[in-house]
Amino acid sequence: MRYPRDMYGYGPNPPHANWPGGANVAVQFVLNYEEGGENNILHGDAASEAFLVDVIGAAPWPGKRHWNVESMYEYGARAGFWRLHRLFTSRNLPVTVYGVATALERSPAQVKAMLDADWEIASHGLKWIDYRDHDIEHERRDLHEAVRIHTEITGSRPVGWYCGRTSVNTVDLASEEGGFTYVSDTYDDDLPYYREHLGSPQLIIPYSLATNDMRFTTASGFPNGEAYFQMLKDSFDVLWDEGAAGSPKMMSVGLHCRLVGMPGRIAGLIRFLDYIESRGKVWVAKRIDIAEHWLREHPFVEQTVRPSRLPYDDFAQLFGSIFEHSEWVAERAYRRELGPAHDTAVGLHAVMARVFRTASPEERLGVLNAHPDLAGKLAAARRLTAASSEEQASAGLDALTDAERERFTTLNAAYVERFGFPFIIAVKDNTKATILAAFERRLGNDRETEFAEACRQVERIAFIRLSQILP
Repeated sequence: MRYPRDMYGYGPNPPHANWPGGANVAVQFVLNYEEGGENNILHGDAASEAFLVDVIGAAPWPGKRHWNVESMYEYGARAGFWRLHRLFTSRNLPVTVYGVATALERSPAQVKAMLDADWEIASHGLKWIDYRDHDIEHERRDLHEAVRIHTEITGSRPVGWYCGRTSVNTVDLASEEGGFTYVSDTYDDDLPYYREHLGSPQLIIPYSLATNDMRFTTASGFPNGEAYFQMLKDSFDVLWDEGAAGSPKMMSVGLHCRLVGMPGRIAGLIRFLDYIESRGKVWVAKRIDIAEHWLREHPFVEQTVRPSRLPYDDFAQLFGSIFEHSEWVAERAYRRELGPAHDTAVGLHAVMARVFRTASPEERLGVLNAHPDLAGKLAAARRLTAASSEEQASAGLDALTDAERERFTTLNAAYVERFGFPFIIAVKDNTKATILAAFERRLGNDRETEFAEACRQVERIAFIRLSQILP
């Protein structure tokens, strides 16, 4: 079974962003322009809009116009947009617009103002509607139509994409289209990353709803501009401090003309702009700037081995000997749920260790007995597996004095006689001296304790072997 979701990402060691000027955080202001593209029977939709409006308990009205909701969207175009436009242009701050194609079509003056301000206009889809129940062909047609209309209106095709009200097909369709420098329909990271679709990498610039003004219209959201400012400030401070500590991130601030464009709400945004200007070490950028920076500083590098994508024969060839002469561990691991999180040494080891731990005592004993004696007869005859030979050599067990070899032989025999399986230790963690000390100490264990310790050592050896193959 293959699991498509990526629960690992960059893991504990994200790349250093190298933002321009040594900035600790990159901040992007994203203005969602949706007014005139929302659900409306005038637009051929089945019902009125009910999403992200200040109507308490709003619900779609099938076959009817909702005058109050319509007028709130109109406020965004008529007043909110221009208030935000004055704010950002007066401070000469860059903005990315997520423009719904049919909304842009109905707002020529606003589009001209965006272009005159040198704002990036990315595509926000054809219409501001929910695609969760649309079939893939319908959504594909709408995507291509959005690009066509957007290009006609702005004079250039969009290179950024954010649908927002997505289906499970949306990101794949945007990647398939092939003309987008970046796609933003994810909320899964604080840094850009590459997502592969049909073998081709697509740059993803994640977005955020936590710092989005849409929460002015949710029950657990911002009751006023001060609460909004506090959330933005706290998010910024944490990210700024992480950047100062050597791990710069980015922060997305999503805006809507009809929401934060209201006077009492925009006051919180103004305070935030004042605040980040006072802090310094901030790169305020358009999302296309972030994308181009990432492509230049962190070009895509393909991971050559991805266990979750391998056919079984290739998987077995690579990982069948991770547990000594026990391919059944790899076989059972392959039949479990594997996904991107298992394409690392930590991830694949977790699955294989679970297989080993849930095997019968007889099967685990078989794995223990598959391991050779340390500096034993097989080593002397050069009949160890390549992995075992390398491991023993790393601790100098291939260059013993006669006295050391005799000591190992005596301890091996005493250990096997006492426990019924060979002494096992992850030699790469040890030296000859520490191995001999462990040998003598563990001979004093009872069998149950020593069986458990030997199994832990087998798992440790497996992890070391996997780390030589996987990141």
